[in-house]
Amino acid sequence: MVLTAGDVTAPGAADALEQLCATYWYPLYFYLRRRGHSPHDAQDLTQGFFAGLLENDGLRSVNRAKGKFRSFLLASIKNFLLNDHDRAAALKRGGAITFISWEEAAAEMRFRQTEAIALAPDQAFEHSWALTVLELALGKLRAEYVASGQASRFETLQVYLTGDKGALSYAEAAARLQLGDSALKMSIQRLRRRFGELLRTEVAQTVSTPAEIDAEIRALFAAVRI
Repeated sequence: MVLTAGDVTAPGAADALEQLCATYWYPLYFYLRRRGHSPHDAQDLTQGFFAGLLENDGLRSVNRAKGKFRSFLLASIKNFLLNDHDRAAALKRGGAITFISWEEAAAEMRFRQTEAIALAPDQAFEHSWALTVLELALGKLRAEYVASGQASRFETLQVYLTGDKGALSYAEAAARLQLGDSALKMSIQRLRRRFGELLRTEVAQTVSTPAEIDAEIRALFAAVRI
């Protein structure tokens, strides 16, 4: 997706860029808010950053053989702020270039929910990135269950993905789903296994080699626990 977005002449480049922005804008927004920018300025700077990547063919410099995509984005936004702050500050919402459909209230609500956590800007980016990747995998898992007519099963069992077993006992879950103990445990194992597969697929898109996937997943969970 990233490489396609970087080639403006490639079929599907516009769609790839739209998906790229929709996927990764919030960690950058969260980073900018933790640096002290107002909600409006953080929106302008985030949009200006993505616009700059396109205008300057910045995505062409992404090389799957060198590092992680999250590291590339964090380094790029820092460089953008140093070199393009004045130009970016002049880019207002509703201008000629709009890549992100802002949900300002939702974005600020997400920010306020984690504002009390004392995170430095870089930590805030890593924390938000990790949550974004986990949410992507969880959303795809939910969609699979819904498509197979098992939405209620997913809603009941998803608590066991977090490890917070106290939120719903096995007996309560079994009764709710009308399953025996062994069938419930098998359903939970199947849920966790599929979530792990989807998470690995998401992470694989952002690292250089498959050998880095496990380390990146450990880093994601460590960032969530900050």
